[in-house]
Amino acid sequence: MRLTTKGRYAVTAMLDIALHRQRGPISVIDIAERQGLSAAYLEQLLSKLKKCGLLMSIRGPGGGYQLDRDLASISVSSIITAVGDGVDATRCHGSADCQDGVMCLTHDLWSDLSGEIDGFLTGISLADLVGRKEIRHIASRQDRQLINTRHL
Repeated sequence: MRLTTKGRYAVTAMLDIALHRQRGPISVIDIAERQGLSAAYLEQLLSKLKKCGLLMSIRGPGGGYQLDRDLASISVSSIITAVGDGVDATRCHGSADCQDGVMCLTHDLWSDLSGEIDGFLTGISLADLVGRKEIRHIASRQDRQLINTRHL
């Protein structure tokens, strides 16, 4: 069972956009600098999130990305799924051919675990995360660091 970098980065980027949504469109460069991510890789992920209707992009000066849906309607699971990821604890990626083409002894156990994890992530929205005091505190620290870095 593993959540890939792609899924983690997508959730991080969406949360960054959600936290800064009052500023208007958020540039890929700002997200990348605040979160310590590759801007080129982030652009690919944001493009996938846009295609799935989670983000919209604004071109030109002052452009960037903004949420295309309400915070409460965007679950962590939907973000991870939008970038082609998912949490799967089975060896066979859910195809039930884990042991020489047939289902293994513990397939249902790992499949059930995957369902529980997805249910957990479905139950957490961007609104829930934005509402967390510790997350807002970290975002404020990142904003200060970005301002200090740009003034050097």
